[in-house]
Amino acid sequence: MSTEGSDYQFHDSQASHMHRHFMPHVFDLVGEIKPGLRVLDVGCGNGYTCGQFLAKGCEVTGIDLSLSGIEIARRSHPGARFEVMGADDHILENLNVEPFDVIVSTEVVEHLYAPRPYVKGAFAALKPGGRFICTTPYHGYLKNLAIALTGGWDKHWDPLWDGGHIKLWSRATLWKLLSEAGFENMQFRGAGRLPWLWMTMIVSVDKPKA
Repeated sequence: MSTEGSDYQFHDSQASHMHRHFMPHVFDLVGEIKPGLRVLDVGCGNGYTCGQFLAKGCEVTGIDLSLSGIEIARRSHPGARFEVMGADDHILENLNVEPFDVIVSTEVVEHLYAPRPYVKGAFAALKPGGRFICTTPYHGYLKNLAIALTGGWDKHWDPLWDGGHIKLWSRATLWKLLSEAGFENMQFRGAGRLPWLWMTMIVSVDKPKA
């Protein structure tokens, strides 16, 4: 699920432990999914999320910098297109395609040193009125306090995890990132655990129609 840096290693085509939490919300935020809906997965990893959209009749493209992930994705989901590339404002040019209806990016932004080019790239690759949906581990005051009080930071944010989380996002900081790029109409969902202690958050934003 990488868009920059070294190759994140994938070993199989299975769902991550987070997919069961965020995928129902992702589909709900997309809205009506008609055959032929053009979907781009930014940081697609092993292609599992792409496969879920492909099964609904969507026209799916996935991009990631992980060679192992793209190899598995191509083998597992031959009906979709997968390319080894990162996210910037040249996505459409590099893919040689028209703008997408929907862009999804699950559990990616927390791994990026420079998230602004990634978000600007998603904005540029969407058609006017298109929707961007991203998920990332949720962090807010109460959750951070609970982690601190229970001595959980070393486990929660393990510095020995190669390719692990390097940025922790709250609803406010993620909205600031997305709105800076020009997105509007944020919808927010929390998933996993109790409210305000969520495991992850799912956010959708829209590119203005004009």
